[in-house]
Amino acid sequence: MKPLKESLKERILIADGAMGTLLYSYGVDRCFEELNLSHPEEVYKVHRDYIEAGADIIQTNTYGANYEKLSRYGLEDSVKEINTAAVRLAKKASGGSAYVVGTIGGIRAIKQNVSLEEIKRSFREQLYCLLLEGVDGILLETYYDFEELTTVLKIAKRETDLPIIAQVSLHETGVLQNGMKVKEALHQLEFSGADVVGINCRMGPYHMVASLEEVPLPKSSFLSVYPNASLPNYEEGRFYYSAEPGYFGDISNELRSQGARIIGGCCGTTPDHIRAVAAKLKSRVPITEKKVKLTKSVEIVSRPISEKLLHHKVNEKKTVIVELDPPKHLDTDLFFQGAQALKEEGIDALTLADNPLASPRVSNEAIGTMVKEKYDISPLVHITCRDRNLIGLQSHLMGLHTLGIHNILAITGDPAKIGDFPGAASVYDLSSLELIELIKQNNEGISFSGKSLRQKTQFSVGAAFNPNFRHMDASVKRLEKKIKAGADYFISQPVFGVEEMFQIYEATRHLNTPVFIGIMPLLSSRNAEFLHHEVPGIKVPEATRLRMREAGKDPIHSRAAGMEIAKELLDTALTLFNGIYLITPFVRYDMSIELLRHMKEKAGIEKEVPYGRHII
Repeated sequence: MKPLKESLKERILIADGAMGTLLYSYGVDRCFEELNLSHPEEVYKVHRDYIEAGADIIQTNTYGANYEKLSRYGLEDSVKEINTAAVRLAKKASGGSAYVVGTIGGIRAIKQNVSLEEIKRSFREQLYCLLLEGVDGILLETYYDFEELTTVLKIAKRETDLPIIAQVSLHETGVLQNGMKVKEALHQLEFSGADVVGINCRMGPYHMVASLEEVPLPKSSFLSVYPNASLPNYEEGRFYYSAEPGYFGDISNELRSQGARIIGGCCGTTPDHIRAVAAKLKSRVPITEKKVKLTKSVEIVSRPISEKLLHHKVNEKKTVIVELDPPKHLDTDLFFQGAQALKEEGIDALTLADNPLASPRVSNEAIGTMVKEKYDISPLVHITCRDRNLIGLQSHLMGLHTLGIHNILAITGDPAKIGDFPGAASVYDLSSLELIELIKQNNEGISFSGKSLRQKTQFSVGAAFNPNFRHMDASVKRLEKKIKAGADYFISQPVFGVEEMFQIYEATRHLNTPVFIGIMPLLSSRNAEFLHHEVPGIKVPEATRLRMREAGKDPIHSRAAGMEIAKELLDTALTLFNGIYLITPFVRYDMSIELLRHMKEKAGIEKEVPYGRHII
């Protein structure tokens, strides 16, 4: 056969279809790449079926055969073995009758928080394995994260002269996850040296055609397209694709008219789909001219908001936020009495937890709307990754923006199993870092899928800070990652020791991002011991617990001791931090009010403090 690049210059090539979903349809539901070792005959059969159906190009069964993905199955030490076997199986099946391209799939498929350094290391290892076995080209497929794709493309270009096919994946027609138009993305990939640029996965043929209508013919590379068979259906615990092979074959002519030089299939496609393409593609002669569809750009506006965002406030003056948990029942009278009383003391925001300790409470979105509209209090709404999938998180953020709630705290959330509903499942589609990134993307007017929101959200994004780790350095490094993700300020877990507060100050003084230091009055010795021993992320120093034990069991004496400790902590905090975070225990808002009044007496909180986070 001619080299792959030469064949692409002359005619349209038909590629194979899905490997994983085909094996899944056979009842093989496991790490598909490992089958290269344990069930090579199954993988070989899939390759042969595609070649007999008319495929000119087949891809190795190595989409997820990298260190990061194989480690989920305990197979991270088998990267070389799995990739080597995959190429040999594909070449054996081809027998020189079809081109074999080594497939490397994207790692950040759902915007996972994997560093570029980890991606580079994993990519190089897999790439070398494929190149050593003599593939005809490299296929980079299913890359939702454009930064990841451009990074690995540069590595591949340095390591080989073989043709490289670089394909992005889209959540929405014509636009990438980061909001970039697909035509711009493919142009950049072409400029970076990809021999073939294209799109694959997520969308069926109809939306693939629509996406390519805006894409001009590349000047120095070729176009590829690997649609899914259709949108997936779900029945009796299994996913399946319903598109008819005949329809897939018919639409291949529309893909040709959009300039596709390689036409293959992704999820849900089978040898029957590829056979239909081979039978119904009227001409293998590629087009040389194309009329590009022009689309109107959607204006993204930024609406003015009346309130000053929290991170701006805390950079300008002493700022106090108070947490008052929404009730676990429907009697909200005491909560709103507390909210009104706290407003009269001049708090800057009322923070509303999102089902803390995985126990259901009245929706903080509903409570936040009420305190904003009825009591004129700025709500700071917490959002956990535990309770909502990606769809729910995006919808929730749009709802908060529409309600005029702009101060939010992005947190991971306590696992569902520790709460009142132990049978409930934790979602965790995103980590707190990824949620911060999503919120910041919304602030640019772009949804997670890359589609325009038509307005820019204006969220002030807080992040949690747990200073109670055994090693403070590790906790601070976590803060630095959150700053990189876009955190505007931090809210700490409660601190119960003066010495610990000074340690936090020293460890974070190099950061320019404001910190609201958490202070929570203790109610009793039993309360202190419970917090220390049973609540995740909280540590109460022995000296503090001793003072609470010495106060005895009398509730009045215990309360007095708890308030004395809290005031000492508050006095220290006011000399070190601009942000104060008071946590009200069990809706005992009278204790928060007492601390607020103490602050005014001791620190003159009503006077503004010039710029700067730490005040000494």
